[in-house]
Amino acid sequence: MSWDFETDPAFQERLDWVARFVREEVEPLDHVLGSQWNIHDPEFVRLVRPLQATVRREGLWACHLGPELGGQGYGQVKLGLLNEILGRSRFGPVVFGTQAPDTGNAEILAHFGTPAQKERWMAPLLENEIVSCFSMTEPQGGADPLIFTTKARLDGDEWVISGEKWFSSNARFADFLIVMAVTEPDARAHERMSMLIVPTATPGVEIVRDVGWYGESVHAHAYIRYDDVRVPAANLLGARGQAFAIAQTRLGGGRIHHAMRTIGEARKAFDMMAERVLSRVTKGERLADKQMVQEKIADSWIEIEQFRLLVLRTAWLIDKHNDYRRVRRDIAAVKAAMPRLLHDVAARALHLHGSLGLTHEMPFMAQVATSFMLGLADGPTEVHKVTVARETLKAYAPADDLFPAYHLPRQEAAARARFGMRALDEMVQADG
Repeated sequence: MSWDFETDPAFQERLDWVARFVREEVEPLDHVLGSQWNIHDPEFVRLVRPLQATVRREGLWACHLGPELGGQGYGQVKLGLLNEILGRSRFGPVVFGTQAPDTGNAEILAHFGTPAQKERWMAPLLENEIVSCFSMTEPQGGADPLIFTTKARLDGDEWVISGEKWFSSNARFADFLIVMAVTEPDARAHERMSMLIVPTATPGVEIVRDVGWYGESVHAHAYIRYDDVRVPAANLLGARGQAFAIAQTRLGGGRIHHAMRTIGEARKAFDMMAERVLSRVTKGERLADKQMVQEKIADSWIEIEQFRLLVLRTAWLIDKHNDYRRVRRDIAAVKAAMPRLLHDVAARALHLHGSLGLTHEMPFMAQVATSFMLGLADGPTEVHKVTVARETLKAYAPADDLFPAYHLPRQEAAARARFGMRALDEMVQADG
């Protein structure tokens, strides 16, 4: 039997280096730069590129990739331990080459792309020479892709795309978009859509406006209109009607990586909370000495550690099975628990900072807003809870009798029969 909660000493040394590097070199970028996807900003080039070069020299670039793609082949557990450090900084992932949505888009290009598509799009994406956008959600569709209306029809050797997409992250900075569109309208529900690679500069691609949420440095979630956008037939990603299968390949990994980084964000809020309560005095004693404050500290620490164990166990299962489908319940559970963790820890930290916690001078309001984003992105919390319940109930069966097998009178009768004891009614009759 093997059951271990220790990190390999050699890898722990790597993690210690990453923690120092992120704290000293990367976190300051959050205060002086705009979007981490604006890679052509001269200040990004001046400040971020040298740090990326350092990460490459340390052999820590794009560690989410397998060796066949030039990565370290770390697996999800090691990635979890790494990403919970990177999650402390907006620029942590991009400095280490693990930023979403580019990681997920590179993953589906690796799995489903043609050699030509990989050469043109995946190779520069992995090097952060370009950035990408996953254009899936629609204004009227919300969390239900079965009612998407964006269509693509084949006209000779070109696909013609028409429709609207909503909250297409980082489209304004992206060199290409991966668009999910209905290409097989008469097929079964989950086989109606395909994915197409669309260069952002293609005529007919219109960013109607960019939307952001509270605390974002730059509004970068695009409302896009596709007006008879023409791309070569060769830009089909994977097979026709395969979009759902492709999306699950992408989203499974993305959800667990979001969770890994959320641990870092929650710990950042917790660290600030702990320092605050040790530093402030009211009514003659430190905040840290008040029992209601201690409850907030205890609840936050417990919740972070519980969530971290759930994430790492899920990462371990992904490594074990190498199949996201076999771990879908666990990934859904992580996704459902993630927003509540960040919300509760950040809200407690905000409260314990008093009026200062409400201001733009502290990060807590932005963290609370981000917690709601985490509860909506990649599917709302309710959908993931349904998945957890449905997958869990597959291991159970309904009772055939009027009273279930666990009915106490039945269990007691069975126990008495097993141990050669008289039934209760016999004992009553004997005593009577």
